[in-house]
Amino acid sequence: MKEVKLYKKLKNSKVQCFACAHRCIIAPGKRGICGVRENRNGILYSLVYGKAIALHVDPIEKKPLFHFFPGTKAFSVATVGCNMRCLNCQNSDISQMPREQGKIEGQDVSPEKLVQLAVEYQCRIISYTYTEPTIFWDYAYDTAQLACKKGIKNTFVTNGYLSEEAIREIAPYLDGANVDLKSFSDKTYQSICGARLQPVLDSICLMKKLGIWVEVTTLLIPGINDSEEELTKIASFIHECDPGIPWHISRFYPTYKMLDRPATPLEAIQKARKIGLGIGLRYVYTGNVPGEEGESTFCYNCGARLIARWGFSVMSNRIVDGKCPECGAKIDGIW
Repeated sequence: MKEVKLYKKLKNSKVQCFACAHRCIIAPGKRGICGVRENRNGILYSLVYGKAIALHVDPIEKKPLFHFFPGTKAFSVATVGCNMRCLNCQNSDISQMPREQGKIEGQDVSPEKLVQLAVEYQCRIISYTYTEPTIFWDYAYDTAQLACKKGIKNTFVTNGYLSEEAIREIAPYLDGANVDLKSFSDKTYQSICGARLQPVLDSICLMKKLGIWVEVTTLLIPGINDSEEELTKIASFIHECDPGIPWHISRFYPTYKMLDRPATPLEAIQKARKIGLGIGLRYVYTGNVPGEEGESTFCYNCGARLIARWGFSVMSNRIVDGKCPECGAKIDGIW
């Protein structure tokens, strides 16, 4: 256990957590919505600090981050817990463990050890991923500071439900983020995720404003968020924030508590990509559909293919000094 940084003490030994947008008020002996931050005698503790449930070496493309040091390796880490309860969660066994099983598991791995492992495995990046990094913010924050001293970059794969304080505090050490924009409907967020839409939109804009490289992912769920109207709203929001933000449109497969819907038709993924490009987004990708044209990066100015991909593998990269070799257009990203 470790006392967390982002909270304040209230009357009657209650506390208010500032890590995420829920801003939970927690009574003594109780935990926040995430299930891993507990009030003990008026002090808020993280129950997952230094307790890694997953450690893997991944291609950065798996996050997915396509415009952030493509072709490099990311040392990925997660703890149990989440501040959402998405009915279609692909990692529910660990994200919902504290709620559904009443357990907190993980091996003891200090921030220092995480950085050491990243160096040993020759990873240029540490990625806080699989579950929601906001709920192990203190663990990620301390690790990110150490990683920066070693020249290692830090990325969040996040649902975007952070507080403004959490984003601003970690911004000097957070280089990139893929934010999951699940829907453009507050009703959908409430019913399927147990959260709200606006804080996610605010996080995307604030991260971009603070100089964090941002990419956005939307999992396309048949009958939930795949209407032309909603996809147009998502694409328009991203465009308004920055047309250079890459948008990844991923295919849904039945899982967890959402087994009643079919996998997303390929045609729906392709249609969504057309909508995004039609709105004026420079880079729209068809996620987890290997072999599609939408895996590649094209120059928004002249149309030249710049990065050819197959799945999570970079087959070729023609970007030179961050520019298209054909027309000289600056290609958005951290190369």
